[in-house]
Amino acid sequence: MSLAMSKAEREVFLADLHVGVVSVNRKAEGPLSAPIWYMYEDGLVWFSTGAESLKGRLMNVGDRISMVAQTEQPPYQYVSVEGPIVAREGMDVERDIKPMAIRYLGEEMGTSYAEGSAGEGSVVIRMKPEKWLTVDYSKQFANT
Repeated sequence: MSLAMSKAEREVFLADLHVGVVSVNRKAEGPLSAPIWYMYEDGLVWFSTGAESLKGRLMNVGDRISMVAQTEQPPYQYVSVEGPIVAREGMDVERDIKPMAIRYLGEEMGTSYAEGSAGEGSVVIRMKPEKWLTVDYSKQFANT
């Protein structure tokens, strides 16, 4: 029995609310991996980071990155995606920070978080998933 998710299942899972972990290559060192808030919309994963943070300095259009999102409770599920960065653009509080904060913190706390965030010096990174790895352990118990 395959534990892999179908295309529809993996896209629903990735679009759902999870903290992701993004990994980006570093020269002469292991990859940098960091937790992120993210969104999966219109076939792209996007998230924000400080332009001058280590993560931000390592990510440029054309670079390949990977990201994984998972459940924390059994039966475990995860989706791992890899692909090129297709856009790196300035971040806007209303367009980017507020919807992301509301998604992760709820309406009241998310709005408050966004109002206290200037977003200056931050960028939005957009990645197009090309390779997918998925596991859904609930399939192992579906017929029991």
